[in-house]
Amino acid sequence: MLGEYLITGRRAAEISASIERAVGSGELEPGQPLPPMRELADRLGVNPNTVAAAYRTLRERGVIETAGRRGSRVRSKPATTGREFIRVEVPEGVRDVSDGNPDPALLPALGPVFAAAAGQGDREPMLYGHAALEPELVRLARADLDADGVPDGPVAVTSGSLDAMERVLAAHLRPGDAVAVEDPGWGSLLDLVPALGLRTVGVGVDDEGPLPDDVRRALAAGARALVVTDRAQNPTGAAVGATRARALRSVLRDHPETLLIEDDHGYRIVDLPLHPLAGTTHSWAFVRSAAKAYGPDLRLAVLTGDAVTLDRVRGRQRLGPGWVSRITQRAVARLWAEGSVDAGAVAAAYGRRRDALLGALAERGVAAHGRSGMNVWIPVPDETGAVARLLHAGWAVAPGARFRMSAPPGIRVTVSTLADHDIGPLADAVASALLPRSTRSYV
Repeated sequence: MLGEYLITGRRAAEISASIERAVGSGELEPGQPLPPMRELADRLGVNPNTVAAAYRTLRERGVIETAGRRGSRVRSKPATTGREFIRVEVPEGVRDVSDGNPDPALLPALGPVFAAAAGQGDREPMLYGHAALEPELVRLARADLDADGVPDGPVAVTSGSLDAMERVLAAHLRPGDAVAVEDPGWGSLLDLVPALGLRTVGVGVDDEGPLPDDVRRALAAGARALVVTDRAQNPTGAAVGATRARALRSVLRDHPETLLIEDDHGYRIVDLPLHPLAGTTHSWAFVRSAAKAYGPDLRLAVLTGDAVTLDRVRGRQRLGPGWVSRITQRAVARLWAEGSVDAGAVAAAYGRRRDALLGALAERGVAAHGRSGMNVWIPVPDETGAVARLLHAGWAVAPGARFRMSAPPGIRVTVSTLADHDIGPLADAVASALLPRSTRSYV
């Protein structure tokens, strides 16, 4: 069953460490079954409860999964094999459209606002015991949320969207609980869920967001949480419209105990209206990051939600980092107050590049998706082959394996820095890469 690898140890910690080392080294492969607990206990000469404790630790760490009578096996995507490592090495001379970054030319200057915020910090130093939130940032954030129809609730500030999601999931769920996530979806979230000892349940996505029937099945099967990207979904560009939002709210009303997490990924880079689901369930959280519109290095997101969820998140945050730098909060507040980003102009710029690529691909008979945001998702029959052929043609794209579980293969193209003269050659390269190998000719 385990080939040449021998699990060792007498204590639960030693047994779990032995298995995790083997997973990390590749000696135990994803999907490989582990011995039944009693069998391994007999082999090691320990109490079955010791092995049970070891397996429990591994489940909580996202290394293995247990499926009733089918026993335990190494997770197909264990937490030790992060999706960020599924990437293309970009050789010199190859154009990189794989990274998911915003266009630096559309980001605001940070020097002046940080200088002003630091100057205020010199005059009024932030010390232990002081308030963790910058009042002006909270005021501006809450005004934006109110304008977009997000229900009233307390506000927290976290170190980015993923930090917010981790804190919300940890505040409500326990190892072994299932979380319904978009498939294809954000690779970092697909890594985070099993790393917390939770189980991912994929729900399909179209241009309007998560499919209601898939969400209904996931929640009926016991998923305790649902994560939805409202706009500029990564990697497909999906955006939840009014009709889809009504359908999803209807599903959620039948499951009021579901923890709902919404990620407004398109905040200030998308001109489509927001249709929030927040408030449909008892426990909910809504997060907006400054990364895409103002710069990834700011590491700041605003989180709101029901009172219990936010109280748990802020309480746990106090026991860890304590707070997000008030200097950074003041700088972001100034960026917002001064209108340093013209959200309409940014959305239009990304929209022109995205629509131009979608149109060029359609002219060449290539179906693709990209309703909003800065990415285009292209279904492909052979993901590895398409990525390799595009790399040979001078274009580095993101492999779909970074973003999917059971969804069909695809590739992601980031349009952020594409110029008009890039569109035709890139579309030609994609169309050529998707041709059946037998029809291609070589000179």
